[in-house]
Amino acid sequence: MTITRNTPTVHELTAVTAALTAWQSDDRLTQLHPGDVGWFRRFGAERTAGALRTWHREGEILAVGLLDGADLLRLEIAPEALQDEELARRLAADAATPRQGVLPEGGATVATPPGAAVRELLAGHGWAAGEAWTALRRELAAPVPDPGLRVETVGPAQAPERALVQRSAFPGSTFTEEAWHTMAAAAPYTAARCLLARDGRGRPVATVTVWSAGAGRPGLIEPMGVHADHRGLGHGRAVVLAAARTLRALGSSSAVVATPSTGTAAVATYRSAGFRPLPELRDLHRR
Repeated sequence: MTITRNTPTVHELTAVTAALTAWQSDDRLTQLHPGDVGWFRRFGAERTAGALRTWHREGEILAVGLLDGADLLRLEIAPEALQDEELARRLAADAATPRQGVLPEGGATVATPPGAAVRELLAGHGWAAGEAWTALRRELAAPVPDPGLRVETVGPAQAPERALVQRSAFPGSTFTEEAWHTMAAAAPYTAARCLLARDGRGRPVATVTVWSAGAGRPGLIEPMGVHADHRGLGHGRAVVLAAARTLRALGSSSAVVATPSTGTAAVATYRSAGFRPLPELRDLHRR
């Protein structure tokens, strides 16, 4: 059987999201959630489609890759195909060979799900362990405590403030009100909510976006940030609790998030909101 690679069209984005949704489970860690594609939709449908790669066998999607930047490929693989040797060889060859149109010449990074055979192949061809990521999860079977802060669901009226907090929380962010509208108009956002936390004076102090993958599956937090002028006051914990409550209301079995392990403050914030660390993930890097 032959593995084929495809760059999806805009009309095929729904099928890609559906495949990622079906692969979400509390039994495993994934590198890509449908919410990751939903968050990328802030750049528009055409750019999102152009950043995706899919690998198929007989018309069935076995793997999805998101070019999350020019030199970073985030891979997710169907659970039953994690040890598929033919797929692993094709993924490794495509990632390692610039002319295949997946990654460029020179330095590059691949993020793979735990237990994937492609990881061993890449490591055997000179790819070394790269950045470490801490994944965290909070189970949502039990009720989540009240965040103790005023939290609103973002709509068009709050979009300017939501974008403002995003840019303050993440230096270099280009997120705008227009980007929020683009993201919110896309199909994946029907299973998402943006939240905006305000302090006692009504000032926007923190924001988070949550993405459901449907009832009984883990929901994703992507992204969460606190305004630079309002850090150290517990607003991060509060908005994370609000995120978990929202995902529970949407039917999610758990809330998951991944953050660089070097971001000790972020890890501490999630832990204070009842998230527990999972085994650390490491990218693979080619110098």
